[in-house]
Amino acid sequence: MTSVEVAMFPLGMVVFPHQVVGLCVFESRYRQLLDDVSDAQHFGTCLIARGSEVGGGDERTFVGTMLNIRGQQRMLDGKILVVAEGVSCFAIDSWLEDEPYPRALARERCCDDVMIDPDLLRLAESSVRALRHLQSEVAADEVFATNCAMAEDPWIRSWQLCSMTPMALLDQFKVISLGDPNERLRLLVEICCERYGDYERMLALESPSPFA
Repeated sequence: MTSVEVAMFPLGMVVFPHQVVGLCVFESRYRQLLDDVSDAQHFGTCLIARGSEVGGGDERTFVGTMLNIRGQQRMLDGKILVVAEGVSCFAIDSWLEDEPYPRALARERCCDDVMIDPDLLRLAESSVRALRHLQSEVAADEVFATNCAMAEDPWIRSWQLCSMTPMALLDQFKVISLGDPNERLRLLVEICCERYGDYERMLALESPSPFA
């Protein structure tokens, strides 16, 4: 599969396909990026492995997500507020010079010939919803607002579950790095089980002892 050049906006977060994110763009290089993609209305992102989003000199991972721009608002102070939605994942073959902004040679990453196991999908969904429910009891301030209306398409649904799951950044990267959707769902179930146990222990510590 041929690589193509992609304008990149590396972030200190993982963005899954079909996840909507808000970005505040203030660096001149990324304002230039938005100007350059004004016709295409899309750009790529990936997780910063080490370093900062600001100033450059960061180390980046080699799995990216294409984002479609859904809306943007230019502020009087020069900042640009952007709402973007993940579309698909891609593999980064190499990085080009960061002029005028990060750019990479990337190729599409897909598994169109893989059928998602419906039983595994149902298990993953029930695991995610159970974890979020317990999280709301233990750490309500950690529960992020997410549209829980699930798509009928199993591919989209599987990605939605990834974005809904409260998990560590390293786990997010492990999930998005898997190309097989069934492997992603199995890992998601494992993560949910581990996190559920963590929240149960936290809840037990917070509950008053009947022998006190």
